[in-house]
Amino acid sequence: MKRLSIFLIALVAILGCANQGSGPDGGPYDENPPRIVGMTPPEKVADGKRTKFSLVFDELIKVENPNEKITVSPPQIETPEIKVSGRRITVQLLDSLIPNTTYTVDFSDAITDNNEGNPLGQYTYIFSTGMVTDTMQMAGRVLNAEDLEPLKGVLVGLYESDADSAAFSTIPFQRVARTDATGRFSIKGVSPSKRYRIHALQDSDNDFKFSTPSELLAFYADTLTPSSYPDVRYDTLWVDTVRYDSIRVIPFTHFTPDDVVLLAFKEARQPRHFLKSVRNTPEFFTTFFTGRSDHRPTIKGLNFNEKGAFIEQASPANDTITYWLADTTLLRQESLNFAYSYEAWDDSLQKTYLTTDTLELAPRTTFAKREAERIKELEKWEKERERRHKRGDFSNEQPPINYHRIKSSVSSTLVPDKNILFTFEEPIAHLDLKGFHLMLRVDSLLHEAPFELDSVPGNILARQLRAEWRPGQRYELHIDSAAVRTIYDRVNNTTKSSFSISKLEDFGTIFLQISDAMPSLQVQLLDANGKVLRQVPTLNGRAEIYYIAPGTYYLRAFNDRNGDGVWTTGEWESRTQPEEVYYYPEEVSIRANWDNNLNWTTKAKPIDQQKPSKITKQKEQERRSTTRQRNIERLRQRGQQ
Repeated sequence: MKRLSIFLIALVAILGCANQGSGPDGGPYDENPPRIVGMTPPEKVADGKRTKFSLVFDELIKVENPNEKITVSPPQIETPEIKVSGRRITVQLLDSLIPNTTYTVDFSDAITDNNEGNPLGQYTYIFSTGMVTDTMQMAGRVLNAEDLEPLKGVLVGLYESDADSAAFSTIPFQRVARTDATGRFSIKGVSPSKRYRIHALQDSDNDFKFSTPSELLAFYADTLTPSSYPDVRYDTLWVDTVRYDSIRVIPFTHFTPDDVVLLAFKEARQPRHFLKSVRNTPEFFTTFFTGRSDHRPTIKGLNFNEKGAFIEQASPANDTITYWLADTTLLRQESLNFAYSYEAWDDSLQKTYLTTDTLELAPRTTFAKREAERIKELEKWEKERERRHKRGDFSNEQPPINYHRIKSSVSSTLVPDKNILFTFEEPIAHLDLKGFHLMLRVDSLLHEAPFELDSVPGNILARQLRAEWRPGQRYELHIDSAAVRTIYDRVNNTTKSSFSISKLEDFGTIFLQISDAMPSLQVQLLDANGKVLRQVPTLNGRAEIYYIAPGTYYLRAFNDRNGDGVWTTGEWESRTQPEEVYYYPEEVSIRANWDNNLNWTTKAKPIDQQKPSKITKQKEQERRSTTRQRNIERLRQRGQQ
C-alpha cells in the first residue's frame, strides 16, 4: 500500500508537470524554454539535389514567422521548406549545396514552445560540406542614413575581399544575415583566414544583389577581418521584479567586429516611368512620373502651335509638372493632341533614355459646359433682381463675379522671423503693388508700414510679403480690388485682415556651440515627432535658433558637403556615401523668455547610440512578460486573497 501511494503521488506530480498552468487552481506556468533532445545530420533527399535535417525537442513547439526570421547562408535562390510536426522541425534546402562551404540556418528567436511561447533563444544550425567548419561571426547595426532610424528586416551580406569590387551589383552575397527590430545583425559561419566587404540591401526582387535603384543599400568603406577572444558577461538572477538573488559570471567567446554600422540610403536616381496625365479643367493639365529627372519634358503640338502655349509649373524633381494654357484661344478647343517627349527608365539596361508618347487630353469639364452654367446662373440672378425691383429693392445691382481668391498664410498671430505667403489659384498676368497696404496700428490710428513683395523661387503661384515686424504690435493688411489680375482675366475682391506680432518674451532661444563642427554643418530643430521645424547653418562652430515656442524639441545636424542646403543621399557607382547625420543625444526643453546654452560634440557617442529613444520609431519589440514574472504575479495575487 505504501508503494502504491508513492507511485500515485509520483504519477500526480508527473501529470502536474505535464499540464502546468492548466489546472483549475491556476498552477504555475511552465517557465522553461523548449530544449533540443536530438537532431539529424544533413542528408541528401532522393533526387540528390535537396538537403534536409531535423531538430527534435522535449515538448511541442511552433515556429513564428519563418520567412521573416529564419535566414540561410549562403543564400538560397529557392525558398527552403520548413515544416513543424509536434516536437519536430524539418528543414529542406532546395538548392544544390556548394562544396567546401560552411552553411548556417539561423532560426533567430522563431522557435518557441507551443503553450507559453517561451523562446528557445538565438539558435543557429551549422554544418559544412567540407572538412572545415567556419565558426567566426561579424555583427553590427543598419540605420537609415537620413535620420539614423534602425532598419528591420534588411539583408546584410558579405563578399570575400578578392571578389570583383562591383560584385554587389553583379553576383549574389556569399554570406547573409537579416536585421532584427533594432537593426541588429549577426553574420555567422565566417572564415577567420579571409577579409570581407560588407553591404546591406533591402532586397525587393530576392536576387541577393543590388539590382535596381529602388532598393535601399549600404556599403562599408573598409574591408573587415573576423577575430575572437575569450570574454565574460554578467547575468543577474532576480527573486522578483525588485530584488535580485545573485550575479553569475558567464564566460563566452567574443567575436569581432561586433560594432559595424551600415548607413542605408536610396540613390537619387530612381526608376522613372510616365504614370498618368490629368486634365480636369480647360485651363491646365498635369503629368505625373514615378521618379525624378533633371530633364524637363518637351511638347510638340499636333493640333495647335506649342510656341508660347503654356506656362509650366514643375516640382523640384520634375516628377509632377503642371501646364497652364497661356494661349487662351486653346481653352475652347475640344482636346489637345501633342507628342510628349520625356526621360524614362529602361529596366533591362538599368539606365534612362528619351522616349515620346502621343497624348490626347480633353477636359472633364469643357469650356462650353462651364459657360453654359455661368449663363444659367446669370439668368437666375436676373430673375431674382426683377423680383426685388418689384418689391422696390434696388440694393444689389452687381451681377455675380467669379473672383480670383488670394490665400494668405497669416493667422491671428505671426512669429517675428516669419513672413506672409500669398498663394494664387492661377498664374498672374499683372500685380499692382500699390494695391497692397500693410498698416501698423499705433493706439487707434493706422500708419503705412514698409514692406517688400518677393517672388518665390520655383513657385509661379506664390508671392512673399517681407517686412520688419515689431514684436507685440498689431497690423492690418488691406488688398484693393483688382490688385491682382490672372492670365484668364480674373481679378481679386477687396480683402482685409488683422494680426499681431508675438512678443519676444513668449519664446525661448537655443545657442549651440559645436566643438567638432565642420564648416558646412547644418543644424535642424525637430519637434516631438521628429519633424523638421527649422534649419540654420553653423558659423565658426556656433548655431543660433530664435523664436522657439515653449515645448520639447530635439536637434539634428548634417554635413552639407555640396552646400545645397538639403541632405544629399549617396551613390553606389561612384562609391559616394550619403552626407553624415548626427543627433544631439538629449531632448531640449524650451521655456518662454529663456536662453538655452548647449555644448555639443557630434562624435562623442557612437552613431548608432545618438538618436533619442523618444523619437526613434523602430523600437525593440516589447519583450513578452517572462513566465517567471507571470508566476510571481500569480503568487502575489494569491497572497492578497
